[in-house]
Amino acid sequence: MFWGEQPPFMPFGCGGRYFFGLMELSQNVPAPGKPHLRLGCPLAAALIILILALLAGFFFFRAETWPARTTQQSVTELERLGRDACDAFVRLAHLQPRVTVNNRVYLEQTTTIAELSVLARQVEVEHEMLHSWAGSTKRIKLHGTFSVKTGFDLRKKFTVKVSPTEVLLELPHAKILSIEQEQVEVLAFENGFWNRISPNDIENEIATLPQLARQKSVALPAEAERIFTQQLLKQFHPGQPVRAIFPAPPPAG
Repeated sequence: MFWGEQPPFMPFGCGGRYFFGLMELSQNVPAPGKPHLRLGCPLAAALIILILALLAGFFFFRAETWPARTTQQSVTELERLGRDACDAFVRLAHLQPRVTVNNRVYLEQTTTIAELSVLARQVEVEHEMLHSWAGSTKRIKLHGTFSVKTGFDLRKKFTVKVSPTEVLLELPHAKILSIEQEQVEVLAFENGFWNRISPNDIENEIATLPQLARQKSVALPAEAERIFTQQLLKQFHPGQPVRAIFPAPPPAG
């Protein structure tokens, strides 16, 4: 090789190897953003796992407390029915009955009055007395008009039993509260010649008339019970069945 001549392809070869070497090095150097991606992926995965764990815990808590929440809602609804029944009694009879919810006492019975008159009827009766002695006869005939009031003794037990299947109303039997004399007419007043009408005869005959009025009104308590039950169910009509019963034996007379 002479002075001044360049060796063929040598610089190109050296330069080419240098150039391709730089390219290979540049390809092997990681990009600046990739280390951040490697750090972010575990953080995102941990966050997702945490969220899933919280959701699982929430659903588990809801499932575990569902029976208790359902029971509490059911009891609250039954207590509302008990209050509604109590309000119906207060409006109708000025009485707060004894209310039980699932056999647990919710309200005790209280009242401001002793009796509740449901039905009043005017009853008319007649009675005649004939008495003969030694051929002498005396005669008294009376006609009486009475106002007979029938209803309930509010000192008796009025109970509302609320359960998930029905509302049971336990009521005392109605009874005749009062028999008030309105008028007495004398239809016959005849003395015998020596068998005279005495004041005692008159008192006995007048006292007999209310007894006859009571006997004539024997069906009124059952009618009062029917009327009161109908009025009560008009005031209180929940979505579940309601039964009204009279468990105690009816009062005598």
